[in-house]
Amino acid sequence: MSTRIILHDKVLKSISRRHPWVFSGAIKTIKGTPEDGDILRLVAGDGTFAGRGYWNSHSQIRVRILSWNEDEVIDQDFWEGRLRRALDSREPGSGNARRLVHAENDYLPGLVVDQYADWLVIQALTLGINRRKHMLAELLAEMLQPTGIYERSDVEVRAREGLVPETGVLWGAEPPDVVEIEENGQRFLVDIKAGQKTGFYLDQRENRAALHAMLKQHPGTEDYIVLNAFGYTGGFAVAALAAGVQRVISLDSSASALALAERNIALNGQSADPEDFMVGNAGDILRGFREQGRVFDCIILDPPKFAQTSRQVERATRGYKDINLLAFQLLRAGGWLWTFSCSNAVDADLFQKVVFGALVDAGREGQILRHLSAPPDHPVALTFPEGSYLKGLVCRVW
Repeated sequence: MSTRIILHDKVLKSISRRHPWVFSGAIKTIKGTPEDGDILRLVAGDGTFAGRGYWNSHSQIRVRILSWNEDEVIDQDFWEGRLRRALDSREPGSGNARRLVHAENDYLPGLVVDQYADWLVIQALTLGINRRKHMLAELLAEMLQPTGIYERSDVEVRAREGLVPETGVLWGAEPPDVVEIEENGQRFLVDIKAGQKTGFYLDQRENRAALHAMLKQHPGTEDYIVLNAFGYTGGFAVAALAAGVQRVISLDSSASALALAERNIALNGQSADPEDFMVGNAGDILRGFREQGRVFDCIILDPPKFAQTSRQVERATRGYKDINLLAFQLLRAGGWLWTFSCSNAVDADLFQKVVFGALVDAGREGQILRHLSAPPDHPVALTFPEGSYLKGLVCRVW
């Protein structure tokens, strides 16, 4: 009999609802001696089939389920079918950069695939995917005919899988130092080898377009000064400048990111002074602005993930409250705050409460004009609420 995992009865309801994660505490018995990355059969105590997924003894998530269909075989045809289903669900976007595979949300747990023009970037976030990444790259190359496929498996989550960071060419040519993409009618240079995530925050594409639309239609925009905290390579800055604002001040802890932001602004025929790019801790710079009595018309807060796990939520909420409080103190009456959280451990309700608390502490009045999230190429599986990680609010402040 093949290696199989017998589950505790208490977890069968969750698995029957097609949540893809099986934690160590859910396992009653292991029959056989599986190797990490093996595809295993999951059963109830009476032998009833529950699912099939890949095993990792190093992770608290021992199994990531690939199929709940007892008759489905996990072979190369299976992987090709799942990839095609993910690709077929992508709508033509505004530009040539998008997410093609969104891990658990495309029922391919641990696999992220992003497209940047003629290049693909893969992240193998789990051991099971890491073991199959070359096969998956070959399948993607056959389907999409890219110039090259580059691996960016250098994310922190891999350590929890017992994996070390890995980067490099998986298929085809090596990408140049920067790749040019087009988004919402604007052009950007992307460092897919060393930039954040896979090079660019593709999940903010529609929110950048929304910022541009809001600023463009509002009278007096040509006099606006916008503060782009956590500005990275200038995505929101380019969108704001394209709408006609007078000035965007971008902050980031990375000098190389801001150098690329400056290039991206120039690439779009826009201009900015060197002093509009400030390297340092965003909180410290915002506090300095407050002491100087600076005031802004619009502030964008798009910080990195403050909570990697649920154990870090309390610390994360303090961080979110601090930066939002500073932003409220720096906005003129009638100004806008675009504020985001990409921590999936901080849900939308909690994030809104944190922003509300910051507003109260600042002694301001405010309205929520819009709730923001990721675009359709970052879908959320209905059975996997953890996939809803990006949340944002557009607030008008008085």
